[in-house]
Amino acid sequence: MNSSIVILGSTGSIGVNTLNICRRFGIEVEALAVNGGNIPLLKKQIEEFKPKFVAISDSSVAKQINHPNKFSGKSAVSDMLDEVSSNLIVNSMVGYAGLKPTLKAQKLGKRVALANKESLVVAGSFIDTSSITPIDSEHFGLWYLLNKRVPKRLIITASGGAFRDWDIDDIYKAKYEDALKHPNWSMGDKITIDSASMMNKLFEVLEAKWLFGSDNIEAFIERQSIIHALIEFKDGSTTAHIAGVDMKLPIAFAILNSVDEEILPHIEPTKIQNISFEAIDTNRYPLWQLKSEILNNPKSGVVLNSANEASMQIFKNGACSFGQMCSKILDAYEKFAHKVPNSIEDVFEIDKEVRSYVR
Repeated sequence: MNSSIVILGSTGSIGVNTLNICRRFGIEVEALAVNGGNIPLLKKQIEEFKPKFVAISDSSVAKQINHPNKFSGKSAVSDMLDEVSSNLIVNSMVGYAGLKPTLKAQKLGKRVALANKESLVVAGSFIDTSSITPIDSEHFGLWYLLNKRVPKRLIITASGGAFRDWDIDDIYKAKYEDALKHPNWSMGDKITIDSASMMNKLFEVLEAKWLFGSDNIEAFIERQSIIHALIEFKDGSTTAHIAGVDMKLPIAFAILNSVDEEILPHIEPTKIQNISFEAIDTNRYPLWQLKSEILNNPKSGVVLNSANEASMQIFKNGACSFGQMCSKILDAYEKFAHKVPNSIEDVFEIDKEVRSYVR
């Protein structure tokens, strides 16, 4: 068990669930960090958990927080990490902004409980995955099932997102608010849009490659979101990880190292009805055609992420439809996929170039 931890992105859903685990098991929270966002919630977290350090990347709202050890501005998280003594950093920051904290934590020799997908997607070849513990239901499920055995094929599941039952012709014209209507649960805007486009699953496939060293990775739609991962073994057997849709389980393992009490209610087998798996249709999810390409060219993840974030911003601003957003991503990927970063500096340069092109 870790005696104290640092939480980056403490006001998001992963951060809130991490604090729930800390509250339950008496884990000290040494530091909290946010980009900006929900300052009222951050104030409540500071009052309850009394962190020694607080970091707020958005300096325009940092003045709303009164704390003796407060860091603010673009380098706030990095500066704060220089001061903390905790060995475990929970990184649940959203998007590309989470990359530099992951790199900084590793440079400082810290262990990272990683919920920031973009860190591995963008810079997987420059990250030591031996000091990474994934906080993601799919990758946690794969880890849980593997148990140090050699798999034949790794399988993760997808909910299908907001447009899984829409007429395909209507999906192209969909607006931002349409893509936020997830059929299974409520999440942050970015991951909900990524779920609708299947970009989220492309990211998870690439993460799985870096984490588990496999090229044989597939994803299928499982609408109930009860089965999070499956593994096919060479002996002909397939195992499945079944659990409720709740991130507290992977978070608990990441913080406690081992768990011997109930974190989630068990799923009653008689309540599991009509489980089925559907192939991901590239007509409905055109981005999925990139799956084989990113597995063959995993360093192109930086291009994929930059094109996605820049195109999503245009979509959010109402300047394009959902289908046009996906077309922009495919166009940028085709143009820049050949660019292979040979250093972390290259990653940042390619990111700027791709974003500029998309805009």
